Amino acid sequence: MIAKEARQALALQRFAQAHPQLLEEVRQLDAHEQAQQIEWAFEDAAHEQGLQPWELALQLIAESPEQLQAMRLETHREVAEALGMGWEEYCHFNEIDPV
Repeated sequence: MIAKEARQALALQRFAQAHPQLLEEVRQLDAHEQAQQIEWAFEDAAHEQGLQPWELALQLIAESPEQLQAMRLETHREVAEALGMGWEEYCHFNEIDPV
């Protein structure tokens, strides 16, 4: 599985590669501005698909449906912990199948 620290960067890289017109539009900008524009386009694309950016990131980097599901559950577990909620309660509240 891809290290958590590398997930977002890899997702943005794959997103940019899949959108050559975006790369063409930002090529005149400096590296920081290019990265910012790509991230904004990525976030817009996620919202257009009805997803949170982290969900789109996982879709772009997952190598299989099973890996995608495992990474989603891992992220949800972290959120439940951060909120101080029990896993079962969190799953029920968010309509998640904890399998």
